[in-house]
Amino acid sequence: MTSNVAQNYPYTSETEADRAAHVEALMASREGLREKIAAETTPVDDNERWWVWKCPTPACDGLLHVAGYAHDLHALYVVCDGTCGKTFLR
Repeated sequence: MTSNVAQNYPYTSETEADRAAHVEALMASREGLREKIAAETTPVDDNERWWVWKCPTPACDGLLHVAGYAHDLHALYVVCDGTCGKTFLR
């Protein structure tokens, strides 16, 4: 399996409460992230569980948590909790 294919499959899942707590902690700890997410996303809908992916950035051991839906795109907007701190569309 190539790395591109592997990156498209979820790593695990988390409850809505865990997802919200991860995203809130990341926004509180990273300057400007709250504003970036607010400007680039719409809120998520009610789901009991959300997918979590491994970060595709080389040497980053982080996980990607759903922060919202991307504006005008059919994609989830995710944020990495690892060392890279990047955002991605899934």
